[in-house]
Amino acid sequence: MMTPVIVPSLLSIAKSTRAFLALLLADIGLHPGQDQLLDRLDPLAPVSVSALAEQLSVRPSTVSKMLDRLIEKGLVARSANSADARRTMVQLTPDGERVQATVRNVWQRLEIDLAQSLTQDELQVLQSSLTRTGDILTQKLRRLR
Repeated sequence: MMTPVIVPSLLSIAKSTRAFLALLLADIGLHPGQDQLLDRLDPLAPVSVSALAEQLSVRPSTVSKMLDRLIEKGLVARSANSADARRTMVQLTPDGERVQATVRNVWQRLEIDLAQSLTQDELQVLQSSLTRTGDILTQKLRRLR
């Protein structure tokens, strides 16, 4: 039997990345996951909770809990869909737009810090491998849901 290499590495990297981001996000008053949700929102285009959940690969109930906290902070707003009142739409507020920009700056700083530790060749191989691995996992996950 083959000794697992990929999964333990991915789990370790994910855990370290999440822990590192948690520290950076705490400085701006956010929790892990909220950054990804804010990043996916377009201030000019409201999105449904279900579409947002699909984009984030989480359940709508998870998105709803995150939204509750972000609404309390005044970063996002919910509204009924004008065409279908059963659907809840989500949109960034002006404060949310500012925090979204801050989140993207945090990500960029971390990206630069990590990239500076790798050669250009290592960076290209890493990007290609991570993209391919993400695509494979996404396909497998879709089949299971």
